Amino acid sequence: MSGHGTTRAALLASVVALSLVVMAGASAVGAEPAEGWGRHIVVFQESFPSVPAQAALVRAFGGEVVRDLPIVRGMAVGLPPGIAKQLALRAEVERIDMDAEVHALGKPATPPGKDQPKGEQPPETLPWGVDRIDAEAARDYSLGSGVKVAVIDTGIDSGPPDLAVADGVNYVSKPWWKPADPSKWDDDNGHGTHVAGIIAALHNDIGVVGVAPNASLYAVKTLDRTGSGYVSDIIAGIEWCINNGMDVANMSLGTDSDVQSLHDACDTADGAGVVLVAAAGNDGVDVDYPGAYGSVIAVAATDNTDARPSWSSPGPEVYVAAPGVAIYSTWKDGGYETASGTSMAAPHVAGTIALQLAAGLSAAPCAGADDLVPPGSDIYTGCGLVDAGESVSGILNCGNDLP
Repeated sequence: MSGHGTTRAALLASVVALSLVVMAGASAVGAEPAEGWGRHIVVFQESFPSVPAQAALVRAFGGEVVRDLPIVRGMAVGLPPGIAKQLALRAEVERIDMDAEVHALGKPATPPGKDQPKGEQPPETLPWGVDRIDAEAARDYSLGSGVKVAVIDTGIDSGPPDLAVADGVNYVSKPWWKPADPSKWDDDNGHGTHVAGIIAALHNDIGVVGVAPNASLYAVKTLDRTGSGYVSDIIAGIEWCINNGMDVANMSLGTDSDVQSLHDACDTADGAGVVLVAAAGNDGVDVDYPGAYGSVIAVAATDNTDARPSWSSPGPEVYVAAPGVAIYSTWKDGGYETASGTSMAAPHVAGTIALQLAAGLSAAPCAGADDLVPPGSDIYTGCGLVDAGESVSGILNCGNDLP
């Protein structure tokens, strides 16, 4: 034990000494970094667990800590040009990942504000997607009550009467090197609010009704007003979901970059019992991350003829399909918009899982799914079109009892 203590003390002393030598080149907290800085995720060795020492090491190399990421034993950091390679050589560092950009995977099919003028509340309609997956057939058995669903996205509009948001958190700051205000999780884009409405818009005679109208919505803001963010913000959001007991987390977002820290965070959440659902992607080529990870349910899109639009990304990682073309749902500022994308498909599945969990069933989006062309499980639509009604009422009517 004394040998380990001596080694640890020497290691900390070397970090402090290095800090004193080069601290003059480090940025002050919240100060604008010099041109060319980049964001990275530094993952530390298990033998170097002290967060203050980790931060001191980053600053000793002229960098600045953006956020601690305990779930991956790391930190999101900003580093001057060329420094990442030098820092990666330190014995205390296991690896350095790129803090890649992430983007929302849906956009309005009509110009924002055209579907529903701000402030007006139209009579409730059943969106075609919610109708197509037979969500109303499950409502005699489940409305999603008691299930906590996180929307990891651009936030959720806290004002409209068609949505009830239980709580939220914000990880976005502009500019990125300034600390985020966790209370500012309101949606300044519209995308997250649209997703939230598909999952759980209230059955209250106005606007629209969601797949699981009694599920509890939580806004986890990780994308900015342009629908963009960083992998480290997504990781922080995933960790929040674990720490706050979320049952389901919807991620209608993606990146082409396979970042090991994001993979690790998803695996950890899955192991903790959080069901992760993500959009497959809209480039029609490969499934985006995090949807491509085995611990995440990747959802492809279908239109109102059950055909897959050419932009819905195929791949062996596609688990299931859901409506994702011309979906009418809630929007920011109390409005309603029609939007398309695998972003809109994923929340149909997240809502279905909420119905299943509330009915005492396991999360099984392929249960009762409608097989699509080509027949059998395939890279385009996975096991087929999710069927909320069959996956709840059909199973329960086969002998399973409600809890």
